[in-house]
Amino acid sequence: MLSSENLVLLRPQQNENDMDIIVRKPTDREISAMKTKPVWTCDVSEFDWNYDSEEICLLIEGEVTVNYGAKSVSFASGDLVVFPKGLSCVWQVKKAVKKHYMFN
Repeated sequence: MLSSENLVLLRPQQNENDMDIIVRKPTDREISAMKTKPVWTCDVSEFDWNYDSEEICLLIEGEVTVNYGAKSVSFASGDLVVFPKGLSCVWQVKKAVKKHYMFN
């Protein structure tokens, strides 16, 4: 089963105060595990979002830029993205999104 504990060895070490979003290419094992998770879709739009818990998602379709603080990150189809607990951000969905997701 895929969880944040499984990903800890594959992602950079973060401290509790680190609010960076991690974007990377998933392993084959992660792709298989994420395909068993629910699917969320969203049309082109812009909205505020707050993460009450960590989210891991695999983008199946789409293109997004997320702005948080003075930073921004972009990701697209095929990317695995980890959003830290406590993050407040603005999603800019540039191409309609379809993603598998899980909260920890």
